[in-house]
Amino acid sequence: MLVNLIADYGNGDPAFTEVTQRLSMGLPNAQIYCLSVPPFSTLATGFWIAQLGLNPGAENRLIYHNCAPRQDDSEPRIDNEGEGLTYALLPNGVKVVGVIAGYTLSFIKDYAEVIHSIKVSRAGSQFRSRDVFPIATIAIANGDFSLLGDELNPNQIPNVPGDRVAWVDGYGNIKTTISSDSLSLKPESKVVIRVGDVVSDAVYSDGSFKVPEGTLAFSPGSSGWDKNGQPLRWMELFLRGGNAWERFGKPRINQVVTILN
Repeated sequence: MLVNLIADYGNGDPAFTEVTQRLSMGLPNAQIYCLSVPPFSTLATGFWIAQLGLNPGAENRLIYHNCAPRQDDSEPRIDNEGEGLTYALLPNGVKVVGVIAGYTLSFIKDYAEVIHSIKVSRAGSQFRSRDVFPIATIAIANGDFSLLGDELNPNQIPNVPGDRVAWVDGYGNIKTTISSDSLSLKPESKVVIRVGDVVSDAVYSDGSFKVPEGTLAFSPGSSGWDKNGQPLRWMELFLRGGNAWERFGKPRINQVVTILN
């Protein structure tokens, strides 16, 4: 089995090793790969759940995610209680287990065949993804669904906001939640983009490398998946020969992206 562990522990954080060790107790033959997202970034978590889960990969796959800002209740927490655990099954057989919080399930809610709550404690540890949740995750990975609770209505899950920074890759390219099919721009037309408080000219392109060196391109990126038999692509800001993230003042994930013209 291939397990993608997505969490906001931080790059190189030993928490990944602790959780991997706990999962390995019940899944000794699993290959576990870790992906760190920024602290409390449910948008980035949801984006990568979909990008990994809805695209081709190993036949036997599970995504275990943990990004739990504990923002579902502003009152003081008793016994470290937080958001609940859920299970989703994608059309390609990928199992998704993790905390429902913010946008964690927003990108997959319209694709999932089922979404259920999982009957495990929501409290008992500050480190629930290590101490509480692996038991249920291991059971589901092994085909035991006895802990599944009520089915969740996708309408109760927030929609993906269509104007945000979803991710910044290692080259400084800004992946957005603007879908390419939502735009009606002509190739090589000039656009004005604002990210956060910074505004810059860009060129709309149907391929990032079609623009000259030093030009900011606004183009369908490498991230996306099939939707109703058609490719869905998320728009990216790409500065050829430079760094778009730095051009826009190093914006955070979830900052608003606006097309001004």
